[in-house]
Amino acid sequence: MRLFLRIFLSFWLAQALFLVLAILVTVAMRPTRRISEIEALLPKTLDDAVATYQTGGPGKLRDYLRTYHDTRRVHAMLFDEHGPLLERPIPPWIAETATGKHRTADTFLGRLNPHIQTLKAESLGADGHHYVLVTELPPGQTAFFGPNGVPLLGLFIAVLTSGLVCYVLAGYLTSPILRLRKATQKLAAGELSARAGETGLFKDELSHLVRDFDTMAEQIEKLVSAQSRLLKDISHELRSPLARLNVALELARQRTGPEAEGVLDRISLETSRMNELIGSLTTIARLESGAGSLRKIPVRLEEVVEEVARDADFEAQARNCRVEAEILDELPAEGDPALLRSAIENVVRNATRYSREGTTVKVRAERVQRLNSAQGLIRVTDSGPGVPDESLEKIFRPFYRIDDARGRSTGGVGLGLAITDQAVRLHGGSVVASNLPEGGLSVEIRLPLQSTVVGEARAEQSPAATGLD
Repeated sequence: MRLFLRIFLSFWLAQALFLVLAILVTVAMRPTRRISEIEALLPKTLDDAVATYQTGGPGKLRDYLRTYHDTRRVHAMLFDEHGPLLERPIPPWIAETATGKHRTADTFLGRLNPHIQTLKAESLGADGHHYVLVTELPPGQTAFFGPNGVPLLGLFIAVLTSGLVCYVLAGYLTSPILRLRKATQKLAAGELSARAGETGLFKDELSHLVRDFDTMAEQIEKLVSAQSRLLKDISHELRSPLARLNVALELARQRTGPEAEGVLDRISLETSRMNELIGSLTTIARLESGAGSLRKIPVRLEEVVEEVARDADFEAQARNCRVEAEILDELPAEGDPALLRSAIENVVRNATRYSREGTTVKVRAERVQRLNSAQGLIRVTDSGPGVPDESLEKIFRPFYRIDDARGRSTGGVGLGLAITDQAVRLHGGSVVASNLPEGGLSVEIRLPLQSTVVGEARAEQSPAATGLD
């Protein structure tokens, strides 16, 4: 159950219960004016009834009680210690009241009975007998305010009003939390400018929490932006020294003999790796700047996969490996072609790098339906040692390597899969890795596809289709 409903229902139930009990107790503790009048005259009525009985007998008592009913609209019966003094049928609750088994209307429990309410008075007559006069009151009003004067309309208004108040209160308490949740989701999705916003005029603990969240988000945005600028600056500053180093390397080759070739080749290899690292850092910095820097045009993913697989197959021959591509469907998408190619290529190259010699890396591309949208599924599987389960998500982090020694031996720096993850996410897709039961690693890339009609129409309008440069 949502927090809003829990707060609303609990507050409403507590408030409504409090109001209903307060009204019922007030009504029960306050006798009506009708009961008060009869109760005030009851001792005198008892004395008159006893005097009438003692002087005129049952006949006079019957006439007196009939006159009392006609004037007061109240039934009455006189008892002594032996029972009723008139021989006529009487309701059982009248007799129970005389013997004390039925609660009278001047008590708390007696007033809660809306249909049968009685009063009684007792006295010791001059003749030594114990007399009890029991009166049966008429039922309370039932049309508008309910039985026994219980204000049903008032109860309804109280419950409704308390519900409205609790609804507003629950909304006030949960609205900052909802804004925090939305801002957190945007922040987690990479939208570093997301803020929860102001919480209104009241400065309470929730408003302070929202303000602290915005301060934290602003600080995170500054740190990430500073890191991105640092990567760009470092990459830019390293380009020039490396370019000069390459020129010096070629001059050294011309001025030295064959005995220095091994050292110069090593310098050339390390320089190439440094250039590759700088290129990867530049790509990471560009991806972290957001989707606004992407150049989106129609892309045929099946063609990109086929081209990447063909190039990787040629390079894998050095390790006696093969790369086979299985294209099942057309995959029209929209995005940055170079970036999408790099994302797919990094996964395929990583698979050929760690797959056992003499094995085949399989690349499968197909169209799948997920909910109401079509996706391109690109699955790359190898026959390598796999990845520890606890590292399946970490391998997509920048500079993360499972084994530093293995990373150095294969030439990896831990940026290829990080670039893949960033590029795929910026295109609205996802990438996930899993170990195969028979051994090896499987990496699945999912990218949103366009409908076939839209993809063909945009492809016809692209520069390649129209012959424009």
